[in-house]
Amino acid sequence: MADVRYSDQDLAEFKELIEKKIAAAQGDLDALRASLSHKDDNGTDDTAYSFKMMEEGAATLSREEVAQLAGRQEKFLRSLENALIRISNKSYGVCRETGKLIKKERLMAVPHATLSIEAKEAQS
Repeated sequence: MADVRYSDQDLAEFKELIEKKIAAAQGDLDALRASLSHKDDNGTDDTAYSFKMMEEGAATLSREEVAQLAGRQEKFLRSLENALIRISNKSYGVCRETGKLIKKERLMAVPHATLSIEAKEAQS
């Protein structure tokens, strides 16, 4: 029985897509990290005390939200980098549950997918 895998040409196409997504995701992560470090901070030093308290409360909440987004972005980047590893060892696009090829349309939409739609739905 022949190995179940995508052709080298398909893998090259997926690799190009993933590398573009990594570059975009890294840019987004850098922007999130910059906002967390207050590089563009518009301070509240000259603001009335009661308004300053509300402003700082809102800033804390948004910092927490930004930190969560940054964490999700880091996880997304790791998933994309793992997909590149699977491409290099030619196991990319093979469902980890069924061992069958994941449909190309799914991989173009979710290039870090490791499960086919059928396997994903079976988990629910």
